[in-house]
Amino acid sequence: MDPLEEPLVAAYLTDCKIRGMSPRSFPGYHAALRSYIRYLNENGVSLLDVGQDNLIDFIRYLRLERRVAQRTIELTFSVISSLYEYLIFAGHLEVNPVLPVRKRYLKRYKNNGDPHERQLISIEDMARLITSTMNIRDRAIITMLAKTGMRRNELISLDVADVDLIENSIKLKPTAKRTNRTLFMDDECSFILRRWLKIRAGENRKGSTALFLNHEGDRLQRRGVSDVVYKAAERVGLHKPESKRMEEHFSPHCTRHWFTTHLRRAGMRREFIQELRGDSRREAIDIYDHIDLKELKEAYLACIPQLGI
Repeated sequence: MDPLEEPLVAAYLTDCKIRGMSPRSFPGYHAALRSYIRYLNENGVSLLDVGQDNLIDFIRYLRLERRVAQRTIELTFSVISSLYEYLIFAGHLEVNPVLPVRKRYLKRYKNNGDPHERQLISIEDMARLITSTMNIRDRAIITMLAKTGMRRNELISLDVADVDLIENSIKLKPTAKRTNRTLFMDDECSFILRRWLKIRAGENRKGSTALFLNHEGDRLQRRGVSDVVYKAAERVGLHKPESKRMEEHFSPHCTRHWFTTHLRRAGMRREFIQELRGDSRREAIDIYDHIDLKELKEAYLACIPQLGI
């Protein structure tokens, strides 16, 4: 019998379809589950009776006997963990046996089980990242990305006129991805931005309206922002360009991940974070949930991490 026809596995795959999983994901899920269920069958272990020892043996089997690549092992265990989460939901189990095994033996493990998780750094590491560069423009770029959660394209499209240093607010250009266009800065971000604007005035030889300029005096582009972040992160040991592991890279988008996570940890309401990120409203009722900008700003200032920069 095809391992995918095992009743609990088949029920799980049906559940994945009901939840709207992309069809492109199914071939990888099928391969992982076939490998896992065949291994259990060959060793006489029931899916519901699997323990940590069985899972550790499966890692050993994949890594040492079959010489499976690390990334494939990580993806396989992500699928297996998802299977057991379904079995808990369906009432077949009470505990997911995969979680502690992934945490100990698979470095890519993250609490949410996402095998493509970006690196999340601490507040202290973000402070080190920013202060590692003496270039005021570069320091302002990283600070704005971290303190506002804006995307790289949103940052490079900013003009000086889009920044209000009296209200400490930013008006983003309209884009297809962005809903809310108003963002806020705290005093740390405002201070470093004011310093950059003073320097910029002497470097703006071409009369550009862009907030951030490259060394030729033109608007900074995507590659320029990436280089700023990569070099600073590599300097403090947070970015390893030669590594194939996503969690050993620190990109501009990691600052958005940092922004979101630390606001949540500080207790900010989910809908406020959603508004600051500019995410689309997913539920029909959401369009009636008006968020007052004054209340949003107060919540932002109360929750945004202070870096001491």
